[in-house]
Amino acid sequence: MVQCIVTGILLGGLYSMIGIGMSLVFGIMKLTNLAHGDLMILGTYLTLVIARMAGLPLIVATILSVAVMCVLGFLIQQFLVNKVMDKGEAPALLVTFGVSIFLSNLMLKIFGADNQTIANSLASKNIITTDKLSVSASYLTSFIIAVVIIVALSLVMQKTNFGRSIRATSDDAMAAELMGVNTKMAYAAAMVICMGITAIAGTLVGSTFVFYPSSGTQYLIIAFGVVVIGGMGSLIGTLTGGIVLGLAQVIGGFVFGSGVQMLIAYIVLLVILAVRPNGLFAASAVRK
Repeated sequence: MVQCIVTGILLGGLYSMIGIGMSLVFGIMKLTNLAHGDLMILGTYLTLVIARMAGLPLIVATILSVAVMCVLGFLIQQFLVNKVMDKGEAPALLVTFGVSIFLSNLMLKIFGADNQTIANSLASKNIITTDKLSVSASYLTSFIIAVVIIVALSLVMQKTNFGRSIRATSDDAMAAELMGVNTKMAYAAAMVICMGITAIAGTLVGSTFVFYPSSGTQYLIIAFGVVVIGGMGSLIGTLTGGIVLGLAQVIGGFVFGSGVQMLIAYIVLLVILAVRPNGLFAASAVRK
C-alpha cells in the first residue's frame, strides 16, 4: 500500500502536467480547449522526430519542440480562436474541436498508426529501491517539473506586469481593454505559455508511456479529470487533482485489479463532483 501511495502521488504529478495547459486556458479565456490532447501528442511527436533525426539530447529536442509549439499556439490563437472569441464560447469551442480532428488525422497520415515511445535514460531507473518501496526516476522527474512550473506560473501571475494584465483580462476583458490592455494579445500570450507547457508534458508522457496519433483523446479525458477534480482554472487545484486521480487509479488497481483502475479513478471523479460540483479549489487560474 505504501508503494501504491508513493506511485500514485508521483503519477499525479505527470497527470497535473497534462492538465495545466487546459486549466490555464479555461481560467484565462473561459475556453475548454478540445484540441488539448492532440496538441500535446503533436508535441510528443515533434520531440521524438527532432531527437531521432538530428541526434540531439532529449532536453535539447524538448526545448526545440517547446519553441515550435509556442509559435503554433500563437498562430492558432491569433488567427483562429481570436476571430470567434467575441461571438461567444460555442464558436471557439467548435474551432478547437476542428483543430483536434485535423491534427489527429494529420499525425496519422505522417507518422502512421504504429505505437511509439521516446527513449530516455530515466525510463528504467529507480531513485529508491528497497524490499518495500521503489521510486521511479521518470515519475519523480515529472512530479518535480510539475511543482516547479506551477510555482513559477503563480509567481509570474502575481508579481509581474504581464501577469497582472492576464489577471485583468481574466477577471473582466472589457474593463481591461478600457485600461489599455490588448486582450487579444493577452489571450495569445496565454496560449503560447500553455502550448509550451503542453509540449513539455508531451515529452514526459512519451518518455513514460507508448503513444499513437489517436492518443490525444485519452489524454484529453485525463486532463478533464484533473482540472474538474481540482477546480477549473486553479493551478493548485490542478496539482491536487492530478494527485487525487493518480492515487485513485493506482490504489484502485491494487485493490480491484489493473483492468478497472481507470474506472475506479473516474468513479472517484464522479463522487467528488457530487460533493463539490465546482471542484476542490474552484478559483481563477491566475490567482492560485
